[in-house]
Amino acid sequence: MHVLMVAAENDALPNAKVGGVADVLRDCPKALAELGLTVDVVIPDYGFTTLERVQLGTLHVPFAGYIYDVQVWQVYVDQQQVRQLVLSHPLFSQHHGAVYCNDDGDRPFATDATKFALFNAAVCEALLQGVITRPDVLHLHDWHSACVAVLLKFDHRFASFSSLRSVFTVHNIALQGIRPFKGDDSSLEAWFPALSYNGEILCDPRYPHCFNPMRSAINLVDKIHLVSPNYAQEVLQASEPHNGFFGGEGLERDLNNAMANNKVVGILNGCEYTEHNAQSTSTLSQLYFEIEQALFVWMAKEVNLQSSYYIAHQRLQQFIEQPVKGPLVTSVGRLTDQKALLLRQPYENQQVLDALCEKLNEQQGRMIILGSGDTALEEVITTAMARNSNLLFLKGYGNSVGELLYELGDLFLMPSSFEPCGISQMLAMRAGQPCLVHQVGGLKDTITHLENGFSFSGDTLQTQSEALVTCFANTLTLRQEQPKQWDEIVSNAKAARFTWSYVAKDYISKLYN
Repeated sequence: MHVLMVAAENDALPNAKVGGVADVLRDCPKALAELGLTVDVVIPDYGFTTLERVQLGTLHVPFAGYIYDVQVWQVYVDQQQVRQLVLSHPLFSQHHGAVYCNDDGDRPFATDATKFALFNAAVCEALLQGVITRPDVLHLHDWHSACVAVLLKFDHRFASFSSLRSVFTVHNIALQGIRPFKGDDSSLEAWFPALSYNGEILCDPRYPHCFNPMRSAINLVDKIHLVSPNYAQEVLQASEPHNGFFGGEGLERDLNNAMANNKVVGILNGCEYTEHNAQSTSTLSQLYFEIEQALFVWMAKEVNLQSSYYIAHQRLQQFIEQPVKGPLVTSVGRLTDQKALLLRQPYENQQVLDALCEKLNEQQGRMIILGSGDTALEEVITTAMARNSNLLFLKGYGNSVGELLYELGDLFLMPSSFEPCGISQMLAMRAGQPCLVHQVGGLKDTITHLENGFSFSGDTLQTQSEALVTCFANTLTLRQEQPKQWDEIVSNAKAARFTWSYVAKDYISKLYN
């Protein structure tokens, strides 16, 4: 069986990772290849000029009223059992190698939507011309690849692909890539002016004058994959953000229809384990050294010193001078309301994050948060760091710092408001660090309370916030007063396995066959 995966990210290639989808595109194809499948992965060329590469062909792609020349390359990395393909055009690499361009609120997704629409058109053209071999299964990932399904369905030039089996993975339903149908240079009719399409299938349910790529793919493919069994159930319900519940985000009706037709499958993502069986010999001194190096790199990027970096460096010196006596609580991830909404909720005349720091301080513990993202959230956590002497916030991402936090932390904090699958909790557990999580999505599928970690839930933002603080306090107490039970939970966390080889078998039986 031959599978072609189409995506925006792929961590098998350098600097092509933003989120967890890149981990999936790095690890899952390898696991499928080890089961005997032929797997090709194609993403845009964001500037992989340093990689060994061979040109497979040049495509002449009709797009936005012009003919665009797009080159197809096979690139060579360590992972040779999977064929890595990239499509090159200046539009894909114009943002200095960045995968995404964050447009302002007036035209959300505009730049990226145009870039990925051209990429999708080029994928279809490559299939038509045989530059990319026709697969048995076409596997599309998130909204960035959805126009492939639209073109293969509605462009008569691709009629010969109408019977090609197609799968669409929803990694994060909160990002749908919505753009107008027309009236904008970043719109469906601007990209494909000759396309005859069914607007009822492609339109956004909340904004009918807009094209919704994610909804389009959901309605057009043969199988829809959600990245955990629990998340596959959550998206069938309407979101209630005022109550802290995030479900189908407007697509629940389409997903319920698909579920009724046996098209929806929930399969948990996997994790790599081979290199992490040995006992860690890392130390806090190493961690503090790597943190300082990362802070210097971040500081040097701008002429003016940001308050978050200054406070963080001062707090780091304090941590170094006063050895930690209590538990080290860690958190690693992008700062978005998905991940940190509960931390900024009010709690007894302060914020939840302050309450957690207070509980931690009672046991002379410390918290280190690594991540960046939403500017307002960065400011919230920076000011919380200024108020709490046991909180260190590192605004950025450093891979070596993240790895050491997974290895050296005593408790990993992941109170996500929604989490399609989650990789951070798997990485923490792999390193022997139990996690405290909100019982949603893939977190519910991977963490069992008082067995291999700790979890909380609630029906409103207020009850969720209260449950988080209570669960956190109880967890710290258990660690202090029940060391035998704590060690058992740590052992169970480290022993948990969510292997890609197991996941790959599910892909074949539930998605591809």
